Amino acid sequence: MDARIRLGRINYLNCLPVYYGIEKGIVPINVDLFHGPPTKLNKMFIDGKLDITPISSIEYARNSEKSLILPNMSISADGRVTSILLISKLPAEKLDGKTLTMTKSSATSVVLLKILLAKYWRVKPRLLTREPDLSSMLTQGDAALLIGDDALRESRNVKEFYVYDLGEVWKNYTGLPMVFALWVIRNSYSADPQGLANVAGAFLKSKAWGVENMETLINEAEQTHHLPRDLISEHFAHIKHQLNDYYQTALLRYYKEAADIDLLKHVPELKIWGDNLVG
Repeated sequence: MDARIRLGRINYLNCLPVYYGIEKGIVPINVDLFHGPPTKLNKMFIDGKLDITPISSIEYARNSEKSLILPNMSISADGRVTSILLISKLPAEKLDGKTLTMTKSSATSVVLLKILLAKYWRVKPRLLTREPDLSSMLTQGDAALLIGDDALRESRNVKEFYVYDLGEVWKNYTGLPMVFALWVIRNSYSADPQGLANVAGAFLKSKAWGVENMETLINEAEQTHHLPRDLISEHFAHIKHQLNDYYQTALLRYYKEAADIDLLKHVPELKIWGDNLVG
């Protein structure tokens, strides 16, 4: 087994509180980091090119036989998320038959949007996948789905449009949080329980360090993500990195909703490694 862990890192702001301690050597761990948007890391993991990575929640469900879930780690929101936005020229309930463009950077949020369109707003627009450029997307369609830093950057430039935070809409629909991503472990790496324990412990320590040093994270994010300080603070206040029973229940509800409209073949079991760890 390789000594260095091939670790994925979503290059969005929502991962900074978890990775800062690891990247800066505050929490030492022997890794090679691979950066990218969710869809890129999803493919790298499925192709066997990463050992551990955050992966879109929907892709775990589609490939659960290939992986285990790292405990107590997710990218979630219990209501508003601030970075998963449907930006529309029309009220969402009037998008039936209209054109809606969706970012190619996402998997979970695309399925979430399809669930909400079908079961909450009860509309069926024409869906297109495009690069995450809002001006171009709204030129080609009546509404656009943006995620991550792309959504954050546009969030204050869209006052003339209808803006829906999908974490908030999901909460209104289900009464539950939304789990957008999980950290997963390829099955072959699980043969090294001590190595896995080290990784799981490092993530929990790095996450805890981030909670205790939020000002440092905000300062870093201002420099690296080029977003307004108050917007960064707001985003960090809404993003959760937990996977306790409450969030697991929410995740299974998301899978059930996806299966109900044939976006999943079945609701998978949540195979969580080292379930007794806390964080």
